[in-house]
Amino acid sequence: MLDPQAQALIDLMISKGIPPVQQLTPQEARKAYLERRYFSQPDPEPVQGLENLSVPGPGGSIPVRTYRPIGTDASSVLPVLIYFHGGGHVIGSIDTHDSLCRQLCNASGCQLISVDYRLAPEHPFPAAFDDCVTVTRWVHAHADMLRIDPARIAVGGDSAGGQLAAAVTLAMRESPECALAFQLLIYPVTNMRDSSPSVMIKDKGYVLTKASLDYFYGHYVPASQDRGDWRISPLLAGSHADLPPAFVLLAGEDPLVDEGRDYANQLSAAGVATQCVCFERQIHGFLPMGRLIDEANTAVRLCATVLKDKLGA
Repeated sequence: MLDPQAQALIDLMISKGIPPVQQLTPQEARKAYLERRYFSQPDPEPVQGLENLSVPGPGGSIPVRTYRPIGTDASSVLPVLIYFHGGGHVIGSIDTHDSLCRQLCNASGCQLISVDYRLAPEHPFPAAFDDCVTVTRWVHAHADMLRIDPARIAVGGDSAGGQLAAAVTLAMRESPECALAFQLLIYPVTNMRDSSPSVMIKDKGYVLTKASLDYFYGHYVPASQDRGDWRISPLLAGSHADLPPAFVLLAGEDPLVDEGRDYANQLSAAGVATQCVCFERQIHGFLPMGRLIDEANTAVRLCATVLKDKLGA
């Protein structure tokens, strides 16, 4: 059984004739995703400070948005969560995830830096990965300017953003001078090469389907490329040892639930301190939908509590 509020959302989408993403061009899908946030997301919370910055990147400037939690002094040195938004590497932006980032920032007491990485199909793999690695290194190098503690840098994201966070964490393992303290993985993509059983079992029109996954994957990683590369499929990395602690949050009625659970198990088997929590009756992408789904706000508070605990905010 789905959460009744999630079911009501799906029923409404069907009654309104909202087309599935794979029937839209990337440009149309981005516009629709941005517009629908006003319907499903809570009103943006006030924060102590917000600043839009640009980070020099391999393909040009990378926009980022920094948030300071409400009630903090401007001179306080804080831990930071670098956040990579979801959207299948094709849609989504720092604006579609603005309300969620404000919630996480205030509730965790951490500074938050949201990354507007390049999107496919205009910029296929490895553009998004390269941008996220670049921003992570830039944050570490500019810790003093940003008023953050370089020993308490976490990365996180939802869906495609969770995949990017997992891949960045693996990449930073080879850079001890830029060590990460924590990874927050929200219903992440972890294996684009092989479909897990839940991709077929949960293919019921619950917002994300196999057809929409094929749409996103095809734009980000053309079929001619090897999707077994760990930067694309973190689950297939040769080793998951020596990574920072992780919190993996899953949705039970999500095609990605099996590969998310597999990744949490892989981390645990490699000796990484990992917690995994599944909201069994929820759909993929529910976390920002706090205006319509009560459990979304519960899940946000849970993520924030874990961040506060692990980073000492």
